[in-house]
Amino acid sequence: MCASKSVINFLKKMKSPVSYFSEITAPRIERGKEHSLSDIIFITIAAVICGAESWNDIESFEIAKKEWLQQYLKLPNGIPSHDTFNRVHSILDPKELEKCFLEWVNSVCSLTEKEVISIDGKALRGSKKYGSKAMVHMVSAWAQHNHIVLGQVKVDEKSNEITAIPKLLEVLAIKGCIITIDAMGCQTEIAKQIISKEADHILAVKGNQGTLEQGINDTIRFSAPKETYTDIDAGHGRIETRVCSVNTDLSHIENSDKWSKLSCVVKIESLRHNKLTSREQNETRLYISSTKPSAKLIAESVRAHWGIENSLHWVLDEAFNEDKSMKTNTNGAQNFSIINRIALNLVKNEKSKKVGIKGRRLAAGWDNDFLLKILTN
Repeated sequence: MCASKSVINFLKKMKSPVSYFSEITAPRIERGKEHSLSDIIFITIAAVICGAESWNDIESFEIAKKEWLQQYLKLPNGIPSHDTFNRVHSILDPKELEKCFLEWVNSVCSLTEKEVISIDGKALRGSKKYGSKAMVHMVSAWAQHNHIVLGQVKVDEKSNEITAIPKLLEVLAIKGCIITIDAMGCQTEIAKQIISKEADHILAVKGNQGTLEQGINDTIRFSAPKETYTDIDAGHGRIETRVCSVNTDLSHIENSDKWSKLSCVVKIESLRHNKLTSREQNETRLYISSTKPSAKLIAESVRAHWGIENSLHWVLDEAFNEDKSMKTNTNGAQNFSIINRIALNLVKNEKSKKVGIKGRRLAAGWDNDFLLKILTN
């Protein structure tokens, strides 16, 4: 069913990013054709911005905001029920929604040279069906400088992130960026794909690449680093000292040519000192990289990687309660996760109110003008 012209014209006139999601088509059963698909998507996004976490929440939102919604939507058959929202999102093709999401992000996001793009996975724990261990697992790309989700793909059942990461990289425009991935993504084909996209990589190395890990340890043991960089961070009751050592001697790396454009191996040593207890904790992490062997650049890029945990995954769980969402229909859970990320990007991009994500969502629920500002920003 095609989108209604009323909401499309309004959204395009207001230059709203939500207009990118207004022309999605989806299979609809006969009794579901009394509502426009674009109206349902518009209401869903607006409701989630205002704090909705379930289909019932969305129905409550539209009841409370009926007069406001009628300014922009025709709603010829009244407001859709929570069952309608559930049914539509359960049959809506997530790939089509993801495609529209990507088109919008590409239109509004201008990536800077050497911007760190972190790629990491997140399980939607509430999507696990009773008696089953399977749950929906998404892999997302996070642009640290822009503070925006660039895209995401679902990990196929009976598979893992190794197969999902290439699908995500395929659709991303990452020229000139630095791609950081944890040890799961430390694969020769993934490194090759990143280089083919004219980007650089910094890949964490652990036991899943035992030969490579041993080669890095041998390099550290027998060769002096080309460059080191020390960063000291004091806060939250502790002092953390991080030393990044970069080595360009690849003679100890077996089949180093298989790692596309490999330029250096990296060791980062962290020493955390708790000022209250005087306890100290040491950690050593290993990486390979195709970037220029700059210890400062690599150290800052590795630290920026954790932005996907702190600014995306943690926010989705704490501000959006994503981990507690009990949507067990695979399409429904996947589509709602996309809506969450659309809403997060929109809310983060509206910075006129100097409050956090939760505060902006509350303000949007109370203030129709502010909600419209977020939707049309």
